[in-house]
Amino acid sequence: MFALEYYSPHIGGAEVLFKTLCEGLASKGHDITVVTLRLPNTPAFEVINDVKVHRVKAPNKGARYWFTFLSIPKVFQLSRQADLIHTTTYNGAFPAWFAGKLRRKTCVITVHEVFGSHWEELVGMSWISAKLHQLLERLIVALPFHRYISVSQYTANCLIKFGVNPEKIVVVYNGIDYNLFDSEKADGKVIRQKLGLSNEFVYVYYGRPGVSKGVEYLVQAVPLISKRISDSKLLLILAHDPKDRYENIKRMIKDLNIKDKVILIDPVPRDELPNYIAASDCVVVPSLSEGFGFTAAEACAMGKPVVASNVASLPEVVSGKYVLVEPRNPEAIAEGVERVCKGETENSPRKVFSWDECVEGYLRVYQELVGDATQKVGR
Repeated sequence: MFALEYYSPHIGGAEVLFKTLCEGLASKGHDITVVTLRLPNTPAFEVINDVKVHRVKAPNKGARYWFTFLSIPKVFQLSRQADLIHTTTYNGAFPAWFAGKLRRKTCVITVHEVFGSHWEELVGMSWISAKLHQLLERLIVALPFHRYISVSQYTANCLIKFGVNPEKIVVVYNGIDYNLFDSEKADGKVIRQKLGLSNEFVYVYYGRPGVSKGVEYLVQAVPLISKRISDSKLLLILAHDPKDRYENIKRMIKDLNIKDKVILIDPVPRDELPNYIAASDCVVVPSLSEGFGFTAAEACAMGKPVVASNVASLPEVVSGKYVLVEPRNPEAIAEGVERVCKGETENSPRKVFSWDECVEGYLRVYQELVGDATQKVGR
């Protein structure tokens, strides 16, 4: 049983991981149940590709925080038949651990990233909010889970610094769908025509405007990039969540008077995303922290040059043609994009992150902890 604050159709890297993992496990004959937050226009219960999804209703304001408490009855109820409970940072962790403790069940947590003292450095977060999130993070990491699965060696090192026993930490990298993110199958020309682009140099960002994503610094770099590359444009594929940060980005574009240099569009269906990557000349990942870095890995899978912050797991994930730049630095981002335009990138062999290896990695952890119980369901 999985206790996850968000699950598909919510958009995000963690959601991609758990949808792929749950469906991958179900395809191998395992009985998979998910307890998650109920999003607008979603049913309270449904079965998606053999995964049973139970959704918990919560007030719209602060829904993910409400989930921590309101999900406890459902998690406790459904965990009764589970051989193992699996959760992730942040808001599903306590109900999962609590149910596991009461029912004496094995409980595993996937940790995507650990901010620690860096909470106070995140853009747009008040001092008190940063302190509360820092406390919440410490409390979650301190819970005695049977295993802590980190999505990168960087995250594993952070957990060790937090005092987690290294013997309880297992690194299982997220995977990339190489059948989807295939440059030979993608059609960038159609997207360029659709967006009215001809010979412009296009650099793209796609994802959420979250506090750790550094989108503000990329937008601030646009005027600097335009001076260096006059016929350049930023393709900004931006989710509306968090809404206040999305609106802030829109205001920033207006205040900097760069509307003619930015193409701002809503998120596109995932199966169309490779076409937009193919339409670009490079992908920019200006994050302040990343536990894994799906955007960077997906761009590298398609052979696109990447400009990424030299922080957290990003140096661990990027490969092919790339430029690592100082975080929180619009000038450095501009210089990185210019280096890509001039062909002055670093070059390394492509790193491969397989979903099959990812699912097998989780299964090995489960089997180590609960033994034959994970084998019975497939018989």
